[in-house]
Amino acid sequence: MQRFSITREYSISRIIKGGWHLAGGHGAIDPRSAQRDMATYVDAGVTTFDCADIYTGVESMIGGFRRIYPEHAAQVQVHTKFVPDLGDLARVDRGYVENIIHRSLQRLGMEQLDLVQFHWWDFRIPGYVETALELERLRRAGKIRHLGLTNFDVAHMAEIIAAGVPVVSHQVQYSLVDDRPDHGMVEFCKDHGIWLLCYGTVCGGFLSERWLGLPAPGVPLANRSLTKYRLIIDEFGGWDLFQRLLGTLGEIAATHATDIASVATRIILDRPQVAAAIVGAVDTQHLAAHAKLAHLELQDEDRRMLEAVTRQRRGPAGDIYDLERDRDGVHGRIMKYDANAPSSNA
Repeated sequence: MQRFSITREYSISRIIKGGWHLAGGHGAIDPRSAQRDMATYVDAGVTTFDCADIYTGVESMIGGFRRIYPEHAAQVQVHTKFVPDLGDLARVDRGYVENIIHRSLQRLGMEQLDLVQFHWWDFRIPGYVETALELERLRRAGKIRHLGLTNFDVAHMAEIIAAGVPVVSHQVQYSLVDDRPDHGMVEFCKDHGIWLLCYGTVCGGFLSERWLGLPAPGVPLANRSLTKYRLIIDEFGGWDLFQRLLGTLGEIAATHATDIASVATRIILDRPQVAAAIVGAVDTQHLAAHAKLAHLELQDEDRRMLEAVTRQRRGPAGDIYDLERDRDGVHGRIMKYDANAPSSNA
């Protein structure tokens, strides 16, 4: 498994095991089975795990893994998030930040969080710069090793940087279907030495052989993840254009004796400022394919074939998370803005 140095002293695996799928929204999860899978991922070189304070039960699940598999845990980097509820934004203060970070430390069984990624739901509500500075205070106090952001746009990220917060990474949605990081964020991050940690590289599984040649799925879809990425496909240009993209990916995959998801992930890993791709997995069925990504080398002709399709895109338009931040729009209406309350996130 390839690795990437975000800073001189901190490296991660280029494939990160995501935790969102373990929060229960994709079916029942057996914690012990999930923890055994975590050990298997570490054995394969995937040593970096992504979770969040708002992913129900996932921090505690990783904390249990750390206790049960101490030799594996010693190799692991854990990235979590700080996502205050939308309803709490106006009252986020030093005590609020300290309580959430202390809770994450307890759940994970750690004395120092490797990376905390900060998100703010509504920039019309002031306090995001002050909150980032509180996180920086906790970093200097040794509670946090590194600070990142997630789903910020360029303008508001610039405010955080200008305030002196040492941001090392930014978690964003980035794929052949969703190129919003190319609308200014990649260049900004390049100028400020910030690395991208990318989720959604396979559009929740839509970028796979499973959907090739099928008609557009009806509603409702099986889970919120599929609904989310189906809406992004509509923004991209609709199902017909998406099928042309899948067909092209299939041709490229065949020439490299691999699969569509691997090609879609590799193309993003090869983009400027991309440190890693976050893969959602409830088990180990795709682990062998992930392990082979290090040996997949796409050619210029492969990229030209994909560009011939993606240049026909209509969108999605705007900066990072603009669509999802609009609570009255179809993208925003499916978001969960208040998932950090103790009653909803044990």
